[in-house]
Amino acid sequence: MKPKLRYKWMYGIIGMLVIVWGLGTSYAKAYSVSSDPMRIKQTYLDQIHMDQAWSEAGLSEEPLIVAVVDTGVDLDHPDLEGRLVPGANLLNPQAKPADDNGHGTNVAGVIAAKMNNDKGIAGIAPNARIMPIKALEADGTGGETKLGEGIRYAVDHGAKIVVLSLGLNKYSSYMAGTVRYAEERGVLLVAASGNEGGSVKYPAAYPTVLAVGGMTAGRQADVRSNYGPDLDLVAPWGVYTTARGGGYENKEGTSMAAPQVAGAAALLWGKFPYLEPWQVREMIKQTAEDLGQTGWDASTGYGLLRADRLLKESLLGDRFEPNDERNQARMLPVHTMVHADFSSGADADWYKIDSPYDGFVKLIVKSSDASPVSIRHIQDNKEAEDVFITDPKSRTVTLPVKKGINEISLSLSDPNKVQPITYSVQTEFLIYSDAFEDNDKQYKASALPARSQVVKGTFHQENDQDWFVISFDKSGTLRLKTSVDTARIDPVVLIQKKGEKSTTFDQFGEGTTEVTSLLNIMPGEYYIRISNVKDNTQPVMGEYTLEVDYTPKLIDPNEPNDKPYQAATLALHVDHPGVIGSARDVDWFQFTLEQESLVQLNLRFPQFGSDASFKLYDHVLGGIGSDSTKGMAGNFILERRLPAGLYYIKLQSEQTATEIMYELNASTMPLVAGFSDIHGHWAENAIADLARDQVVGGGESYRFEPDQPITRAEAAVMLSNGFRLERIKPAEYPDVSKSHWAYHAIAKTTLAGYMDGYEDGHFRPDQPLTRMEMTRVLANAMGMAGKYRGRSPYRDVADDYWGVGILKQMALDNWIRGFPDGTYRPDVKATRAEFAALLSRFTHSVGKKR
Repeated sequence: MKPKLRYKWMYGIIGMLVIVWGLGTSYAKAYSVSSDPMRIKQTYLDQIHMDQAWSEAGLSEEPLIVAVVDTGVDLDHPDLEGRLVPGANLLNPQAKPADDNGHGTNVAGVIAAKMNNDKGIAGIAPNARIMPIKALEADGTGGETKLGEGIRYAVDHGAKIVVLSLGLNKYSSYMAGTVRYAEERGVLLVAASGNEGGSVKYPAAYPTVLAVGGMTAGRQADVRSNYGPDLDLVAPWGVYTTARGGGYENKEGTSMAAPQVAGAAALLWGKFPYLEPWQVREMIKQTAEDLGQTGWDASTGYGLLRADRLLKESLLGDRFEPNDERNQARMLPVHTMVHADFSSGADADWYKIDSPYDGFVKLIVKSSDASPVSIRHIQDNKEAEDVFITDPKSRTVTLPVKKGINEISLSLSDPNKVQPITYSVQTEFLIYSDAFEDNDKQYKASALPARSQVVKGTFHQENDQDWFVISFDKSGTLRLKTSVDTARIDPVVLIQKKGEKSTTFDQFGEGTTEVTSLLNIMPGEYYIRISNVKDNTQPVMGEYTLEVDYTPKLIDPNEPNDKPYQAATLALHVDHPGVIGSARDVDWFQFTLEQESLVQLNLRFPQFGSDASFKLYDHVLGGIGSDSTKGMAGNFILERRLPAGLYYIKLQSEQTATEIMYELNASTMPLVAGFSDIHGHWAENAIADLARDQVVGGGESYRFEPDQPITRAEAAVMLSNGFRLERIKPAEYPDVSKSHWAYHAIAKTTLAGYMDGYEDGHFRPDQPLTRMEMTRVLANAMGMAGKYRGRSPYRDVADDYWGVGILKQMALDNWIRGFPDGTYRPDVKATRAEFAALLSRFTHSVGKKR
């Protein structure tokens, strides 16, 4: 969007031009301290030590003309009486430059309100006269054309100082030329940095302009004051000054800080009219009071304006000294102009450049006698192999820099020079070229993958614009979000499907984020262009971030399956992806069971807020069971015991869920005698026989767990059921209460003599049986006492083992068998399958005998 110059009453930046013209000076005496009745409210004057400055300033016999290019000035204000000279109204040349806003009057009072007149306040420069130049509308808005006209008008009428309290976010060739016009004619430029807490605005950001930020009463940079590599110094943020209509008021902003610097400069120039503009700049920077780190920093520049030091101290030939060693390196902003000197050919001056990004710093180095200057650049703590040397034909050297601290040293290329040589250094930063260049044209568009992603880019050259292309193979939705880290960028987003019309998004202004509407896209190539606003085509020190949010509309591979007769076949134990295409969409599936099975339907539904349900039907569409996600996301399970046959599943949702695919899986476990975990097991038949005889049952778990150790309580229950024990006598075991789930079975097997307790009287119902204990229990049930003689039938059972007799008898009668390696492993825990296999043989043998 096209930027405007706008004054916001408390915080905005408005145009103001102050011009001081020294017409000759004499120094009869110093200015007296202010006795104005409202001086007590001008606390900002104490912060910059104005009383001491007035005592140092010479009393000029000739006035200094100060031109204010702004909204005009209250021409009848009593505290400006005798302080005004004729000015100009650039908006209406036939009218006087009267203030119809108030801001210009605020600025004029800071600089030149009459001192010691028993009225109001004291201006900083008693030697100043105000020339009002109206260039802005009553609402504080205006264009750079009128601003430029105002500057040129002031310069052409003998200006020595130009102060600009307005701001633009964009670099302007026209304004840069106007600034150069003033500089070439010996005019000092001072400008407000801006009040948005972001990048320093133009014209303050031009290297030859003094950029002034705002300081709080607590001697810190105000959070609203713009900052960065272009900032030179700060002055108090709040003032008490003249107001439109003859009154006074408190005002804030960097537009109130800038005229303080202008007024101090006017005093300095009144005392020393022979100074060049660059010397005045150097004096103001040299005498500023450090507020943060020593030397320059991005928040406060060189520090707080000190008017007393400015009027008292002498101009140093090189204010950066001592900086002869690398550890003495002084900070050098990436956008500035400074002056220093070489004491001889042996003198080396070290500087640190704090680069805000990767990129390049252009150095324009000019020595007073055109001597070549050697520049050594240190990066990543290593000296560069190349040493750059300037010459009269090419005084510009461009150094690659990394984000952060970079070090350089400057020295005369001729080490034999003995006389001092002054020099100037002007710096200019050029941001890096982003990773997607060269993509300034549509046919050079950089290809991006068809997915959500984040892209970072820059506008590193004139008329830079970045083109991207994404080839989508699926339809879906697309949203583009472009954010910036500086108000110098006003992002514009263009999107165009190949062969179709483009759509441009530029809803907001400078420094803001542009977000496109949610776009429905079809398969094909889409071009995206990110650019700065049309009238801001210069390189920018800043980055933009493009966020691509792409959500494909997923395709359901099972469609059409909206009716039972269209049901998609559900292969067992396989994930089947699908999509709920609309709130009315219904997905039908079918599967077939070859035998009775435990069926588990698993629905993985990853979308919150969509209440999906799935129902199970038999072959005649009779309902069997259902479940619902209840608006949650996750895994949902429906489990049923089903006989062999054909079954249907119906899946539906209350709302569209096209952004994420669901997955449906039907897993089956064949049931044998009601158990889902014995199919194919070596003891399958024995366990099934016991189940048919109602010795064991799977219950709701459908599991027998054949390979788990069998406990003494479980063995008692299976013995009691297997041998149909009826007689019962209360069990007297301290660890088996009548409420124990196996109490009756333990009582029956104890009475029958099949099982008994341990020597300590406990039964230990939850203790696993060993294989020897299992064999003895079943031998007891069969009435076997172990009477056979002979050697042990197993190589891991000694002849004196306590159960060897029973093993001999049962092995010889072919009731038991050992392992293939000839062992029996009597002390290993017996499994439920092993116990079931022996019990099945014994119970069926007893049945046959009966």
